[in-house]
Amino acid sequence: MRYEVDFLVIGSGIAGLSYALKVAPYGKVCVLCKGEAAEGSTRYAQGGIAAVMYDSDSFDKHIQDTLVAGDGICDREVVEMTIREAPDRIKELVQYGVNFDMSGAGDRFDLHREGGHSEFRILHHKDNTGAEIERGLLEAVHRHPNIELKEHQFAIDIITQHHLGQRVTKHTPDIECYGVYALDCRTNQIDTYLAKVTLLATGGMGNVYTTTTTPIVSTGDGVAMVHRARGVLSDLEFMQFHPTSLYNPAEKPAFLITEAMRGAGAILKDFNGNEFMQKYDSRLSLAPRDIVARAIDNEMKIAGVDHLYLDARGIGRDGLINGFPTIYAKCLELGINITKDMIPIRPAAHYQCGGIKVDKNGESSIHHLYAAGECSCTGLHGGNRLASNSLLEAVVYAHNAAMSAIERVKTREICHAVPDWNAEGMVLNEEMVLITQTKRELQELMWNYVGIVRSDLRLQRAFDRLNLIFRETEDLYNRSVLTEELSELRNLIACAYLIIKMARARRENVGLHYSIDLVRNGDSRRR
Repeated sequence: MRYEVDFLVIGSGIAGLSYALKVAPYGKVCVLCKGEAAEGSTRYAQGGIAAVMYDSDSFDKHIQDTLVAGDGICDREVVEMTIREAPDRIKELVQYGVNFDMSGAGDRFDLHREGGHSEFRILHHKDNTGAEIERGLLEAVHRHPNIELKEHQFAIDIITQHHLGQRVTKHTPDIECYGVYALDCRTNQIDTYLAKVTLLATGGMGNVYTTTTTPIVSTGDGVAMVHRARGVLSDLEFMQFHPTSLYNPAEKPAFLITEAMRGAGAILKDFNGNEFMQKYDSRLSLAPRDIVARAIDNEMKIAGVDHLYLDARGIGRDGLINGFPTIYAKCLELGINITKDMIPIRPAAHYQCGGIKVDKNGESSIHHLYAAGECSCTGLHGGNRLASNSLLEAVVYAHNAAMSAIERVKTREICHAVPDWNAEGMVLNEEMVLITQTKRELQELMWNYVGIVRSDLRLQRAFDRLNLIFRETEDLYNRSVLTEELSELRNLIACAYLIIKMARARRENVGLHYSIDLVRNGDSRRR
């Protein structure tokens, strides 16, 4: 099937949906969802969205906190723009129907504080903020007559001049996007979606690692598509590991224990119940995430254990039950009463700080292709994302991309010369074990060699083993009917390659990239 729209959106999280709502008055919009519309990283965001809302805080403080967390390599202009736009974007979310918790009098937002923040500035909805944002935006999208939302449509490849028979390399000037090929997961047919402008809001790549807080749909699809289309990518060595996921090896994805709990007074403790963060940073349990994750990783290795603890008992029974009801209920299911028991925790892959390089309008190096949210690299996060800046970045860049795209469609035409997907000669692969086993091998390789702490030897071994995995998978791809599982595997392999490549090129310890070889050579920053 062939479809033509003005605005094509890949992804249904906060970035994709808020963008769709803004462009909908100016043309036909189609939103493609890989799975169910609500299933994405936005839904699982517990903590909240950072914004300066009152005079007790200031833009300058939020800017400085972001720059410090980013370890000095943020784009300062982007940081200032994003943070100054935050109040207006928050007001729009409220207008769309999103409910944030209010203070006792009901006249001010109730604000949390998280690691790296000097003030209380995190707007939230209990401990399930992302789910509330997703609910509000989805309801608004369903009400809009110009937006068609299609579930179980997996974007496979960006359509460029390559598909018109032209040779495209990373040095080709003026690469253009004409739309995407997408797999209908219900019919197994690959359809052609042509658009005047396309937005990638495909989320992250957390599933390149064994343990991750991200949903199973987070397989780096947008980044991998842009890589194959020869677009510019940046900073993918900066993979953020959340310090506190609930230790429950049988569960995937790992359940997140929000940083707001530490902001409310919870304390990290070692396997014997003793505090340890004083050995690593004066900010203790509220140090930036890269520092806390490395500290936990080190304590686990010293003690030879597979988890540590978060002691939230000091928050009090009412504060825990009313302020963190989702976490309280989840732990209770596992026999952990957090009003009496410490919470077993360990780090988990959580957020990619790099991605598809975009300008301040959210446009990538490929013309007419925008990106927003976790799949993009704006320069806001630098070497390490400040807690709760992710939802803020997504909604600010969705707005900027929408304003640019609205102007772009006025003079842009659909490219009708694009051919349909050619699957002639392909056969159905009946050995799913080849895909599942390779995926497991890839995730373990990345966890063991390209995780929180790295070395030149580990990165070299990961690269060598990945080459074999890549060749085997490409051979399978070149003779098989394309399936969602095979496409996800190819995307994860591409993402792993990019992480390793950029990690090997980074010759200083900065932010989330930490190599023991660079420590020996003295190439480490301090902040």
